[in-house]
Amino acid sequence: MQHALVIGGTGMLAKATLWLSRNGYQVSVIGRSEQKMQHLLDQNLGQLTPVFVDYTNTKEFAAKIVDLQHLYGPFRLIVAWVHASGDEVIPCLTRLIPISTPCKLVHVIGSSSRLNPVANHNIPSHISYYQVQLGFEIEKGVSRWLTHDEISTGVINALRGNKSYQVIGTVSPWEQRP
Repeated sequence: MQHALVIGGTGMLAKATLWLSRNGYQVSVIGRSEQKMQHLLDQNLGQLTPVFVDYTNTKEFAAKIVDLQHLYGPFRLIVAWVHASGDEVIPCLTRLIPISTPCKLVHVIGSSSRLNPVANHNIPSHISYYQVQLGFEIEKGVSRWLTHDEISTGVINALRGNKSYQVIGTVSPWEQRP
């Protein structure tokens, strides 16, 4: 069984987390809310490991990542939704994935991230890096943010595909964002 890590997998990525678990992955899911984590565990039929760690505490986060890989094997897939305060998460992860292990890293970024240059993460060659950008929807001239279901469905579609960059919804015209 392949090991996957989902960071931020109890909220807007909950459906994607469950999809991975139900499709043969041992999923380690990082979340902040015990209530949301329990709700996720209650729906799970596959292999799901709850993980509570503050990804902004790089030392604690790195130790947890190493422990998880010792328990369940190296990550073959990582879905990472991190806020700007977690700018060390991607570099930390890429240092901790064994060079002998090919891994797909799907970095979920916010709607305004492309408006500012996305950091160059110096991704090692054994890691395939993909970005999924969250946008918004415009319906009948009115804009709204994406729902959790739309976000998870978009991430699942990105996991099935092989595009290095994908937008869920739209990010333009930016002036029409909600």
